[in-house]
Formats: sequence, C-alpha cells, structure tokens
Amino acid sequence: MKIKEIRAAAIRSPEEIRLNWKHPKPDPGRPGQGGHRDTWIWANPMSGYPRLKVDRSLWRMPQSPRLACVVTAEDGTWGLGTTDYSGAVAPIINDQFAPVLTGEECTATEKLWDMMYRMTSPYGPGLASCAISAVDIALWDLKGKLLGCPVYTLLGGPARDQVTCYASGNDPAWHVEQGFRASKLFCRAGPADAAAGLDMNEDLVSTARESMPAGTDLMLDCWMGLDLEYTVRLAERLRPYRLKWLEDCLMPEDYDGYAELRQRIPWQPLGAGEHWFSTLPFFSAAHRRTLEVLQPDINWVGGITATAKICHYAEAAGLSVIDHCGGNTAEGQHMAMAMPSTPMAEFGIGVSGVPIRESFQRYPGTAVPEDGCLVPSDAPGLGLEITKEALEAATA
Repeated sequence: MKIKEIRAAAIRSPEEIRLNWKHPKPDPGRPGQGGHRDTWIWANPMSGYPRLKVDRSLWRMPQSPRLACVVTAEDGTWGLGTTDYSGAVAPIINDQFAPVLTGEECTATEKLWDMMYRMTSPYGPGLASCAISAVDIALWDLKGKLLGCPVYTLLGGPARDQVTCYASGNDPAWHVEQGFRASKLFCRAGPADAAAGLDMNEDLVSTARESMPAGTDLMLDCWMGLDLEYTVRLAERLRPYRLKWLEDCLMPEDYDGYAELRQRIPWQPLGAGEHWFSTLPFFSAAHRRTLEVLQPDINWVGGITATAKICHYAEAAGLSVIDHCGGNTAEGQHMAMAMPSTPMAEFGIGVSGVPIRESFQRYPGTAVPEDGCLVPSDAPGLGLEITKEALEAATA
C-alpha cells in the first residue's frame, strides 16, 4: 500500500478532538504547584537571570499550537502523529518530507525514517527531529490500522500485562493517594541561589520523603538548571534521601559533564535525554554507561522508530529507557507496553487535588492510569478515537 498524502497542520481548536478540554483548579490547601508548568518556579537554564527564572514563557520559543500530521494511504486509511512547535515544524513536513515520501510504501517505517533523517542532516536535529517524530508516529498508527493490530504488537508484542507509571509533580502525597508508588519532584533552585538554594532543595526533598510511605520511590528533575559542581554538592546533600535517580542536571550537550558526574557521584543513579534529539546521543550514553536511565521524548526524538532503537541500545547496555511523559500519550503507552528495557512510564500531573480522570487532558482512546498502572488500547494502530471530520475541524 502506497502513501497517497502527507499533511501537517496546527491544532487550532483542540476542543474539537479532546474528551475533556478544561482546566480544573488545583486544591489551594495542597502543597502541589498546580497551574501551568511554564509558571512553576523551578531550576532551569535561565535561573541565573531573576527576571526570567520565574516564568518560562518569558524566554521559551513562542508556544505555537501543537501539530497534527496525517498520513493517508491509497485506500483512504490514515494515521495520526503529533508533536510541538507547529509554526516551525509544519513547513518541514509539508514542503520537504511530503513530496519525497508520497508514493513510498506505507509500512516501510525503517526506510522512511532513514530517509527523513538523512534529508534533514544539513540543518538538523532539534526541530527536524520533531518533524520526523510526527510523520513516524503517523506511519506506525497507519501501519497498525492496515495490518489490523495495535502498535505494541507491531513492536514485538506486550512485554508485560500492564504499564506501571510514576507521577511527576510536586505533591507526592497526592500521587500516592492516586495510586502511584513513585513520584518525581522538580528542583527549586540552582547555582545562582548558592547555599540557600541547596537548603531549599533539601527541604523540598525531605518534606516529600516524609509524606511518602515506605516502599515508594522518589526522584528529582533538575531541568537543565545546574552545573557540574552544583550537581555534585546537591547529590552529596541529598544522599540520605535515597533518590531513585537525579535527572537532567546539566545542559543537554554536556556529554562529558555527565561522564564526569558518573565518576564523582557513583552512588547516585542519573537520568537524561528529554532534550536529546535523534539516536546518536543515546548510543554514546549507552556505550559509555554515563546514565542509568535514558529519557527520550517520543514526540521530539524521532518518533516510535527512534525510540525503539534507543530501547535496543539500552537493553544491550543493561540500562533503562523511560520516555519523557510517555504515560500521557498513546504512542508512549504502546512503547512502554512493548519494550523490556522500559520498566515504567512517566505520567505528568499538573493539577493537585483533582482526580486524574478529571484533570488529564488526553486524546480520545488514550488510557488513563488506575492505581498507578495502565493498559494501552488494543484497537488497531494507536487506538485513538478521533474522526477525520473532528481532526479537520480542529486544524482548520
């Protein structure tokens, strides 16, 4: 079956395809931050600039609408993939990928991924990887529909009966109440905050640990907000709290810095990769074993094909892969269901005090965790319950 059309467009009216497009208010009595993540005060690459630290929307790329990519086969069957930064990414898909890939075999996901990777090599990765992700995910969704099976079956079949999730947010007590057995916090302070920042971070972690019962895990996300020396000092300070891993401490391209961290804090497991693009940084990290947890974002790194390659690198090196917020997307759920090297999935919770089914803004057909676990849809493809009419209305 050949590709008839590839089209990418901004999702301008998401309420047309969402089950619950609303913004529930957090419980003001809870310690969680609630609200939109861009306004959370946490360590970030701009923490050294006080005016910009307090609100990420002041310095991040303008938040253009999310992008939908539809790949249609000759018989009219279609698959859907999504990513971010539609303003910059849509032209890559529509102007570069579509003319070249139209007429190719729909199910040739490895070949098509390689073609897109090589086409964008003069200016990639980054936004090019986002474009590849959207097309690749749509191709896998389409392939599952054409072959009549869920994507996790195409990836080798289920590696487990259900996907265990951990929760991300700054309210571990709420996460435990919702059935999760692991919780990830977001680091509050970085090098610009000096010793007072170390105290602030330790207070965050110690309070969280006290709120969690025995047998639960705690992690800390530093979101590119630290440097090498500060990370070493922070790890020393937090050693008594037995963090399962310390995440995303350095600027993404500081590969040698992560290698040195591995030598200087050997007791502390490390995770990174959310802001790495394509597969080569993960191959290097797996080969050098600089991290215990590889954390690609399936919607940015190059889609399902790229994430599967990363999972195989990790399996060979004895490492884990936990897709960034993979529990929140159908494609991440299918990947976690199929890959032996993925022990659990991240589920981002932005609102405290509101049950998940009321606060989780999801595409129809995406599974919702219950007691900290989920099972992806077994419908063909990704199992998204979106009509072509609704999608066209949302992107008009």
